[in-house]
Amino acid sequence: MILSPRSCRTMPELRMQIDVLDAELIGLLQRRAEYIARAAEIKQNEDLPARIEWRVEEVLAKARENAEMAGLDPQLAETLWREMIEWSIRKEAATLEKEAT
Repeated sequence: MILSPRSCRTMPELRMQIDVLDAELIGLLQRRAEYIARAAEIKQNEDLPARIEWRVEEVLAKARENAEMAGLDPQLAETLWREMIEWSIRKEAATLEKEAT
């Protein structure tokens, strides 16, 4: 059963809800990683680099904007997205290097 934060009366209830959310987040991150894998394939076919700076800035700006709209600290969103973006670029670069050899 999903409870709102205010409905949680004990720490075990609250922790259980956080664990449920964490599992959902992992699922979403896995889906995102699948798109990153596909992006590397497309970039290889289109002779694009792993890092496209304007796109990095665009994604960060969208993360900040979405966070603000949701009432989340935009700095937290930017920090998390920046790490996710850098992981994605490293993953794409490794794929592009493999394909080049």
